[in-house]
Amino acid sequence: MLEVLREIQASGKVRWIGISSTLPHISKYIETGVFDSFQIPYSALERDHENVISGTALSGAGTIIRGGVGRGEPGAGLGNRDRWTVWEKAQLDELLDEGESRTGFILRFTLSHPHMSTTIVGTKNPEHLAENLRIAAKGALSTEVYEEAKRRLQAAGQGPKA
Repeated sequence: MLEVLREIQASGKVRWIGISSTLPHISKYIETGVFDSFQIPYSALERDHENVISGTALSGAGTIIRGGVGRGEPGAGLGNRDRWTVWEKAQLDELLDEGESRTGFILRFTLSHPHMSTTIVGTKNPEHLAENLRIAAKGALSTEVYEEAKRRLQAAGQGPKA
């Protein structure tokens, strides 16, 4: 399969080859040196791949984050209620800026990863899109808040797996 992708790339029909993957398989894909980009899940509520993102970027590949807003607020119908118990246990509400939503904080947490290239942020309507753009325009969390959030999440059992 990889040979076919490389042939297509060599023919000029595609410029880059990307893959969406997760642990444990993603490490082998990074080692091949074939892929130009990786789509990887990551957020404050799903930090398993935090170190993998850095390894991917350091290999020269781009990183596209998926799930960067933690799959929405509790009750959003995405089967993620248990993720929010980690938020509560880590007491992350204490780190929110005045008026900042939980998902806004999570988006900014995702944007704070120094090795991510871009993130996919789902939206449900034009108002939600405008909100996400406003949050993203605020940029990354301060280094102090980002590190404190990671420390609290680690203590609550949510940390990198590899």
